[in-house]
Amino acid sequence: MKVLILINKVGLGDCIIHINYIHEISKKYEKPVSILAKKNTKAKDLFLDDPHVDEVITLDRLNDNSGNHDGLNGFFKLANDIKEKKFDKVFIFNSSLRYFLICKFAGIKNIAQYPLLKKKGQHIVNTAKIFTENELNKIISTQPKLLISEEKILKARKNISQNHKNIILGISASGPTKRWGIKNFVKLIEKISKKFSSKFYLAAGKKDQELIDEILNSNVGSNCISLNNLKINEMLPMIANFNLYCGNDTGFMHISAALDLKTVALFMDSPVLAYGKYSKNINVIIPEGETEESTTHDTLGADKISFNKVYSKCVELLSS
Repeated sequence: MKVLILINKVGLGDCIIHINYIHEISKKYEKPVSILAKKNTKAKDLFLDDPHVDEVITLDRLNDNSGNHDGLNGFFKLANDIKEKKFDKVFIFNSSLRYFLICKFAGIKNIAQYPLLKKKGQHIVNTAKIFTENELNKIISTQPKLLISEEKILKARKNISQNHKNIILGISASGPTKRWGIKNFVKLIEKISKKFSSKFYLAAGKKDQELIDEILNSNVGSNCISLNNLKINEMLPMIANFNLYCGNDTGFMHISAALDLKTVALFMDSPVLAYGKYSKNINVIIPEGETEESTTHDTLGADKISFNKVYSKCVELLSS
């Protein structure tokens, strides 16, 4: 049985949320599966060492509809690309009629998919969980686990001092309203450094180098290391050796949680119930006056994240 898993999501975090479902499908059929996912998910990096995944196929669809798999021509190109692989079954983690028809044209006889044309109101975690459980007829945990080569982890450990706390700070996000102020991170580094011998690793998007520079040029810069010159697959073995993640709701938060790090996640303008509750490793901090239910898109609560709560939670987790 040759199995394809199709994930039509854009973000790295979205991909990580699906990891355990991918693993369980692979275990069910007792062989690695293929994944079809967009480039921005970084799936090729995330699954590079994963024995449950034998191939990641890039779904080339872009916001301006200029991708190889966009439009009518892209429809048939993708169908042909899939057909060449001769899959027996596909799991489609969305409700798109387009992908159902593409898989039909590709000659896949066994198609499992979310209910067609019912995207509205779908919960990214719960919908995927229920779908996979119904298909595999077993209860499945929402807890993802990134599988990285032990050899790579041990090699990375040689370059990371174990004599102090190694902390990754997720200082960027998908938009300015989802970012805690850099001055807050500088203050956090100052206070944590007084309590623990620590080294801080700065993680941000390639377009957010100025955020990293702001910290590196501050009075705490000598105690910080930028990760921005590394690829995701180079960062993963390093992060697996760290003690804590603290930062915004961003891809690095999801990576850290999936590498079993204690994770302090700052939610100020994104849905906690969708992205902050699926992993036991995620400790959510929300704006003052909000609840986990009310913290969602357009909450605009960056200025209401309590510094003391963030600091206290970091100290608690670093001490345990």
